[in-house]
Amino acid sequence: MRRLAVVVFNGASLGAMSFAFGVFEMASAFGELPDLELKVVGGEPDTALRGGGLTVQVPEDLDAVRDADLVLVPNWRSPMEDPPEAALAALRSAHDRGARVAGLCSGAFVLAAAGLLDGRPATTHWAMAPLLAARFPAVRLDESVLYIDDGDILTAGGGAAGMDLGLHLIRSWCGAEVANRLAKGMVVPPHRPGGQAQYIESPMPELDEGDPVSETMAWALTRLDTALPVDELARRAHMSRRNYDRRFREITGAAPGTWLTHQRVIRAQQLLESTDLPVDEIARYCGFSSSAALRPHFRRQVGVTPVSYRETFGTRLGVPEPILS
Repeated sequence: MRRLAVVVFNGASLGAMSFAFGVFEMASAFGELPDLELKVVGGEPDTALRGGGLTVQVPEDLDAVRDADLVLVPNWRSPMEDPPEAALAALRSAHDRGARVAGLCSGAFVLAAAGLLDGRPATTHWAMAPLLAARFPAVRLDESVLYIDDGDILTAGGGAAGMDLGLHLIRSWCGAEVANRLAKGMVVPPHRPGGQAQYIESPMPELDEGDPVSETMAWALTRLDTALPVDELARRAHMSRRNYDRRFREITGAAPGTWLTHQRVIRAQQLLESTDLPVDEIARYCGFSSSAALRPHFRRQVGVTPVSYRETFGTRLGVPEPILS
C-alpha cells in the first residue's frame, strides 16, 4: 500500500489540485497504481476547495498525514503569509519519520517555512522565485528546472510541472514502462525537454534616459543585428572602459558582453514565436553569424534548442519589424 496525503489550505483552487494529484488519480483509474491510498488533507480547520462555482469540504484533517509515505503540498494562498504552525509541525514530523515531502509551485513556500528546504536544492514557479529567495535565503534555489528530486524532499515549478513530478514519482515507483504507458493514456509527454527557463520572462530594467550607460543600452537594443564591441559602447558614453563596465554592472548585475548576448537571445525568442523566418536568418537578425552560432547560447539561456522552442511557442507567421537605426 502506498499512502499519499495531499495537504491543502482554505480557498485552494480545484484547478490547481488537478495538477497536484491528477496523475495519481489517473494512474489508479488505469490500474497502474492499484495499491494507492490517496487522501486530501486540510492544513487548517474547515478547509474547503473552490472552483467553477463549487465548494468542496476537505474530508481529512492533519492526523491523516501521520501514516503517509508521500506528503504533497500543491500550493499556498499567499507567499507573504506564514502557513499555520500545525501544518508545518505535521510536515516536519512526517519528514522526521521518513516520509517524502513534496511542494508544488507556491507549496514550496510551505516547505521552506517548515525549515525543510534549508540548505537543500529546490524550485518553485519562476515568477515566485525572487520572493522565495528573499524570504528564505538558506534555500538553494533553481527556478530554471521543472522539478527537483532531492531524495526525501521534492519540489516542482508551476502548473503542469506538478504533473511532470507526478510522472517522475510513478516512474521511480513502477518503472519507465508504466510511466510511459500512463503518459500515453493521458496524452501528455512522459518527459518534457528543457525546464522552466524557456518560460521565464526577462523584463528590461527601467532605464534612466539621463544616464549615459543607460542611453547606450537603449541604443544597442535597436542594433542587435550588428556587432557591438563594448569599447564602442564605452566611447559612446564618453567613459573609460573600466568605468563603463563598473557602471553597467551596477545597472544590470552583468558584464556588458553577457547582457548583450542575453538580449540577442531574447530577440531570437521573439522572432521564433512570431515569424516563420528560417533559424539562420533569425540568428543574423540577432547578431549571430549562423544558427550554429546561436544554438549554444540559446540552449544555455533557454534550456532547449531554437527549433524546439519554436515548436512549443511559435504562434504567428510574418516578418519582423525593421530594426531601427
